[in-house]
Amino acid sequence: MKPIHQQPHDRKPPDPAKPGSGGTPSAPPLRPGWILLRGLIREARHWEGMTERLADALGEPAHALDLPGNGQRWREPSPTRVDGMVEALRDQIARDGIPGPHRVLAISLGGMVALRWAQRFPEEVACLVLINSSLRGIAPFYQRLRPRQYPRLLLALLLPLGHEQREHLILGMTTRLQDDLPGVAQRHARWQREAPVSKANLVRQLLAAARGFAPPQELHGLPALVLASRCDQMVSWRCSKAMAERWGWPLEWHPKAGHDLPLDDPDWVVERVRQWYGASLSGSQQPGGERHPHQPDGAPGKAPRPRLTPRPKNSAPPPMRMAGVLVAWGTSRLR
Repeated sequence: MKPIHQQPHDRKPPDPAKPGSGGTPSAPPLRPGWILLRGLIREARHWEGMTERLADALGEPAHALDLPGNGQRWREPSPTRVDGMVEALRDQIARDGIPGPHRVLAISLGGMVALRWAQRFPEEVACLVLINSSLRGIAPFYQRLRPRQYPRLLLALLLPLGHEQREHLILGMTTRLQDDLPGVAQRHARWQREAPVSKANLVRQLLAAARGFAPPQELHGLPALVLASRCDQMVSWRCSKAMAERWGWPLEWHPKAGHDLPLDDPDWVVERVRQWYGASLSGSQQPGGERHPHQPDGAPGKAPRPRLTPRPKNSAPPPMRMAGVLVAWGTSRLR
């Protein structure tokens, strides 16, 4: 089982009098810490200060990064596969000189990117916190995106809405505990004007989420915490439950928040992470990650091998067909 790596406490600070230093103290080196990843068409600013709260609570650095097509990277085309998002993220971390191994907190599509990163490069990821995420092959498409939200997504794609109108539409799907919804929508609309996510990039991100990747059989000894909202109107809480059961990870429920749990109740998220992370460091929390395919139904912490239903030849699953149509439409808008 893989422990969460801790930074050594006996490392000596750099000597300002060393040859080549010019006698001027250099900036302290970056320490391993947390990477925060947002989901579909969201950017680092949508954490709304939770990055700083997490860093203060855990005493470790925290960096909120943008996926291509969002935030500071809004001019870049979004990859249409999760693997492309992983590579873009790793390139950015290398450019910024952020040392690992990394602790990763991610929501929704960002959770898929984080999980794939841990699967492909296990030495780079020390632990995961996944919030309201999902994965093809573990949960059915109608749980990964609730059908009742299809019309709203199409409205966001097809109608020439203003920024505030579109943000109201998005917040109506993702939040439940906002006292000042107009104020939040205005703030998010300003960010969209400053770093607009194109409709084509929205479609590309939808396609990446729909495609997903083959879920790993095991994630050997990977410590992870799963957080889910019972009242999520975008993604069913059953997706988080299935992921937690598959790899034996602890699962914490929020009874009232919506899909954007960090926006609805950031203090609850930070406190759950703080408690779990402290238990993981002390060794009282088993990391999990091993899959037990023969565990009977209903057993806590494990899940049986999913039953696969045969599909006719040359036919794509429903979310792939929908995503293909959306990508074709979004691409045509660029011409």
